[in-house]
Amino acid sequence: MAVAESVPLLMRLVSSSVAISYRAAKIARDVLSKGDLGIVEKGGKNDLQTEADRSAQRCIVASLHKQFPNIAIFGEEELAPTTKIPDDFFELNFDQEVLKHECPKDLKDVKNEEVVIWVDPLDGTKEFTEGFLDHVTVLIGIAVRGVATAGIINQPFYGYEEFPKYGKSRCIWGVKGLGSYGFERTPNLEGNIITTTRSHSDYTITKTVQACEPTEVLRVGGAGHKVLLLIEKKAHAYVFASIGCKKWDTCAPEAILHSVGGTLSDIHGKPIPYHANVVHKNTGGVLATVENHDWYVNKIKDNVDPETLAKFETVKPAPPTLEATLSRKKLNVNPQDQTDGNTEQDSDVATRMSRKRRLGPDDSNSKL
Repeated sequence: MAVAESVPLLMRLVSSSVAISYRAAKIARDVLSKGDLGIVEKGGKNDLQTEADRSAQRCIVASLHKQFPNIAIFGEEELAPTTKIPDDFFELNFDQEVLKHECPKDLKDVKNEEVVIWVDPLDGTKEFTEGFLDHVTVLIGIAVRGVATAGIINQPFYGYEEFPKYGKSRCIWGVKGLGSYGFERTPNLEGNIITTTRSHSDYTITKTVQACEPTEVLRVGGAGHKVLLLIEKKAHAYVFASIGCKKWDTCAPEAILHSVGGTLSDIHGKPIPYHANVVHKNTGGVLATVENHDWYVNKIKDNVDPETLAKFETVKPAPPTLEATLSRKKLNVNPQDQTDGNTEQDSDVATRMSRKRRLGPDDSNSKL
């Protein structure tokens, strides 16, 4: 369905991304239903990739690129450069509920070059392979001028234990300055419940969590799922003193959390930047809270030794010479097939999906 150019770019992006997230979620559900997950190890037994990861990324990146060809898109998965995108992977519709909302005034004039999209097609892959389906999410984060501004979290298997055929898809979305939608919050949450990694814990992570004086610790998979626990007010904080988390893991959740009054930063309390030329790792770790963010920052600072904290650096820009190679998607889409977010066209197009990025010691394949 066509969308008028008078609709601000940001709202077109969010509306399109919500629709695309549902298509990607269906792809993940279809892969699981067929039973052959196509598992490969990217960087060890805790860093896996499945056919759902690969296919969902093809869907998301190709669909967004076809409608918004001048916007940088960074995706987690590395795919073959000659990959052919099936017609039914393209989603060119817009979510009409999103378009009913007014764009915040300070975001109405956002331009293509000010936007970077961060995509994790299947956050919680390890949990996906082990049957912890409620931990799995599709993440599409929209950064404006380096700040996480809008986010989409889709749960492909929401309520999978209650509904046949692996549950149903649920989409949560939000925009800073507008609000967030698609969920309900726990009215009164007592204690100090902290969530952290399920499969990558070590001495430093445990020590940092304990520094925050938890009354309960929830060890679950997927960064998106962890922050969603905060968004729904089922936990008070997410503490992850590790460099294993990446920009595509946190951009979407951060934007939604911020829209409900929460905060996400590195463990020093410094903002995480999402420009096109930052390293992909969150080298300062991750600290997300529902409220009282400074209290958690100070608890970590006061109870974790300086030598340990010094390991986590605030994210710095990558060298300028790498900017052109840092995951910006160069998809082989014919000009006549590009819609720039305004018109729906046929989806018969071969798409180049190479990540085109240089891996170095600052960008290993460690995963939550």
